[in-house]
Amino acid sequence: MNKTVSTKVPQNSASHGRQTSGETEARIDLGDLFRTIWRGKWIVGLFVLLAVGFGIYYAYFMATPLYRSTAVVMLNNREEQVVDLESVVGGLGSDTSVVNTEVQVLQSRSLLNKVVADQDLTEDPEFNPALRPPSAKTRLKAQIKSLLGLPESNQEDFTAEDQAARERAATVDALGRALSVRNVAQSLVFNVTVETTSAKKSAQIADALVRLYILDQIEVKFEATEQATSWLTDRVSELREELETAEARLNAFRAETELIDAETLAAMERQLQELRDRRGEVTASLETNQAQLEALQGLQDDPAAFAEESGDSQLQQFLPRIDEDGIGQAFDNRVEQIVSRIELNIQRNRNQIQALDTSISELEQQIERQSKDLIDLQQLTRETEASRLLYEYFLARLKETSAQQGIHQADSRILSSAVVPINPSAPRKSMILLMCGILGLMVGTVVVLLREARNKAIRTPDQLETATGYTVWGTIPQLPQRTRKSVLKYLSEKPTSAAAEAIRNLRTSVLLSNVDEPPRVIMVSSSLAAEGKTTMSIALAQNLARMGRSVLLIEGDIRRRVFQEYFNEKDAKGLSDVLTQGVDLADAVFRDENIGADVLLGDKSAYNAADLFSSNRFGSFIEHAREQYDTVVIDTPPVLLVPDARIIAQVADAVMLVVRWNFTQEAEVTNALRMFESVDRPVDGLVLNQVNVNSMKRYGGGYGYGYGYDKAGSRYYIN
Repeated sequence: MNKTVSTKVPQNSASHGRQTSGETEARIDLGDLFRTIWRGKWIVGLFVLLAVGFGIYYAYFMATPLYRSTAVVMLNNREEQVVDLESVVGGLGSDTSVVNTEVQVLQSRSLLNKVVADQDLTEDPEFNPALRPPSAKTRLKAQIKSLLGLPESNQEDFTAEDQAARERAATVDALGRALSVRNVAQSLVFNVTVETTSAKKSAQIADALVRLYILDQIEVKFEATEQATSWLTDRVSELREELETAEARLNAFRAETELIDAETLAAMERQLQELRDRRGEVTASLETNQAQLEALQGLQDDPAAFAEESGDSQLQQFLPRIDEDGIGQAFDNRVEQIVSRIELNIQRNRNQIQALDTSISELEQQIERQSKDLIDLQQLTRETEASRLLYEYFLARLKETSAQQGIHQADSRILSSAVVPINPSAPRKSMILLMCGILGLMVGTVVVLLREARNKAIRTPDQLETATGYTVWGTIPQLPQRTRKSVLKYLSEKPTSAAAEAIRNLRTSVLLSNVDEPPRVIMVSSSLAAEGKTTMSIALAQNLARMGRSVLLIEGDIRRRVFQEYFNEKDAKGLSDVLTQGVDLADAVFRDENIGADVLLGDKSAYNAADLFSSNRFGSFIEHAREQYDTVVIDTPPVLLVPDARIIAQVADAVMLVVRWNFTQEAEVTNALRMFESVDRPVDGLVLNQVNVNSMKRYGGGYGYGYGYDKAGSRYYIN
């Protein structure tokens, strides 16, 4: 048995191809993405049409017209002063925080409550949901609860006051949703906009809101001034009592205390200093006398030294004659006199110091007492003066505040009142249609992309080679004929058509798959049914026969036996007869002039097809066919359905797998290839069949692999 060398790409190349595919898929190909969307343009258009239709229905039939009216108010930072008095509540500033605060004030629930009361909005069904008829959703819930036997509501019963409060709160919420306040950039101007189902109502509510907003500012100032006046009145009364009490304490202190001032206290301080200086002098004199007395008492035994130390002139005179009669006694008497005088001076000094200490102590006590009294007097005086100043200030402020009542100005003013709109502001029909169209476009695009992502059908030879790692031998365009017999007639009558040229390219690829030993037994199979393998087998046999070769076309799919739909032979013998009944091959085949080859049909057999092809008789039959014909083409069943193709592949020189364009999935092709590999007979080449040339261009195909069936290549074909 002669076998051709397989042209299967090595497994490492296949894995490399698959890796390259993964890397390529990681990048977004905008051209491929656009082609994908363009292929699904009818789906996208349908979604756009449905979305725009819904938008038209909503905008023109369902939506309730809304009217928007705007009143303009401005913060008044040039407030006029009637009198030059400081206000209790000052004017507003113009910084960002003040502007943002006023926006919140305009949207506050307290102000909206006033508008609800002013416009009696609790009686308006647009704002009070309790006045509206139950919605379809509410009725549906009620019906479901009734069918299930559930209570209508599990809420507690509310009193009339509670129900009124709930309705009022719901009305305020509805008004808040209908209201919008916007500050004009880089200004102190606010646009107060109200949107309702009535043009007149919108203008009335907007005007009422800005009017009550300005009135609220005046009321706030008036209330603040009134509260300040009341507080100041009470405070002035308290301060008056405090002032009277302080003055009474000061007068009582002056009456009970010897009055003294700072000058008298300073004179007493000077007198005290003089006494302290005098005591210092007397103390020094005492110390001198005591020192002299001690010195003289130690020199009484030495007359000369005593006379010199005392400095007395009389002793100086007695000293030379101290040994004479009577002089010595006079000298001693004089010494006693000097000592007695010094002792007398010492006693006098001590008496003076004692007297001075007494005077100093008395004067210090007097000064201390007088200083404390003076401090107390000054403290009482200051407290009384402070109470008087505070009382006078609050009294003056009370009179100013009382004078301000009735002359307050608002911090804002109305620039323009709301105007009753003529045309509704909503729904914006053009915008709704535009958004619906964009939404439909987006949804349709997503649907197309999801549909494309889920569709793993083979569409290009590149995709087929990358997904499998096997060589693509040819790409066959879709034939214009509908019936099987007309296909053979077309290939016979149109030998220069694009399809015929594609078959020739396939024939060339098959024969050149092994240049040294071209394959003689060629097996054609597919993953599943309806992929065009039978037509491919017949067309290939026809093309090989036109080369002058003797060709035998065998119907190996004896389970379905579709060759009868191509040929008119009804009573011819079949493959089973040859293998089981011993019918000679020459007697079983018939020649068809349309393809110029011998044909061996498949017929019913009592044997299982797989068992029949696994027999030695089938192998011998193929060897006999090799001897009789140049080329044997075998059409086999789909490999994923029955094992016949894998068995027949063992005796084939070349195994061709047909893949239907935009029909066969990647997983099906890879599974089919894996089935052949599992019996150690891998496929030699792939064929992409029934290609829609125009559609392939939209998938990025249309060039290479011998299939340039576009305008540039049409000059070579006569279809």
